[in-house]
Amino acid sequence: MKFIHFRPMAPSQQAKSSKSARGLLVGLAVGLCLLAGLPGAKAQSPAKRPPATPQTSPQVVPQAAPQAVPGFWDPRRRPERPDLSRLTVIRFLTETDYPPFNYTGADGNPAGFNVDLARALCDEIKVTCTVQMRRFETLVDALTSNRGDAIIASMAVSPQLRSRVDFTDPYYRVPARFVSRKDAVMPEIRPEYLEGKKVGVIAGSAHEAYLKAMFTDAELHAYPNDDALRAALRKGEVDFIFGDAISLAFWINGTDSGDCCAFSGGPFVESRFFGEGIGIAVRKGNDVLRQALNWALFRVWEKGRYTDLWLRYFSVSPF
Repeated sequence: MKFIHFRPMAPSQQAKSSKSARGLLVGLAVGLCLLAGLPGAKAQSPAKRPPATPQTSPQVVPQAAPQAVPGFWDPRRRPERPDLSRLTVIRFLTETDYPPFNYTGADGNPAGFNVDLARALCDEIKVTCTVQMRRFETLVDALTSNRGDAIIASMAVSPQLRSRVDFTDPYYRVPARFVSRKDAVMPEIRPEYLEGKKVGVIAGSAHEAYLKAMFTDAELHAYPNDDALRAALRKGEVDFIFGDAISLAFWINGTDSGDCCAFSGGPFVESRFFGEGIGIAVRKGNDVLRQALNWALFRVWEKGRYTDLWLRYFSVSPF
């Protein structure tokens, strides 16, 4: 297990870390568009979650151009500042290897989107925090046995997990999207547009269930894993593939794709198939911490710091 320890920044440092108004405006605009209820990835047991990206040595690529940034907070529903006087330290738990969200940095300390977001939340609440890295499947047990106060590890909210822990509001969601070869990109995709088209999908996934329910005239081809699915598209065996937009975004922008492919159409977000979203878990009944984190998440988004983080880590938008 590895730990990182940090204290909140001084006000002058906070001002420097909140970047241009452009980032806030992008987050606000897109957030208003997405507030209708973007779902998260399919809730899975902690031991069975797929990787976000096949990269083993993650590299954060700076954003070169404006792109869609998700926003899940309604500016008309600003939460009141809770009583933070009872919080003196927050012990965050995260996992060891889920780049770019969580991974071990070059200095041996925890790094990634989730760790940087935890740091921003601590700055906002003005408390000292620690981050401890554990295997993903051990996180809930560690939380419930009081070895940590909150889990920030890209954990999908599910009814099963809600029976053991409480969750904050979602801080990101994982839409589903279609990918095609670059010479066949479609700006919009509807069920009637894919009549007779060959569409690849992972067998037994929520994405397959969605296609069977909504794209009844498409010719579905099921594959056992991501590698087989993506190879089928590169080889032209299928016209489209459909899956987790975050992992597909990294594949599109990585060397494994051979610059073959691009997103077609926009995100698909039905929560009945793709889940409730990704939240921060706290122990059952710990409303003081849950409300503090919800308030801090809103503030971090409102100030544009969430937008800055998203643009830093995601060079191809999943949205």
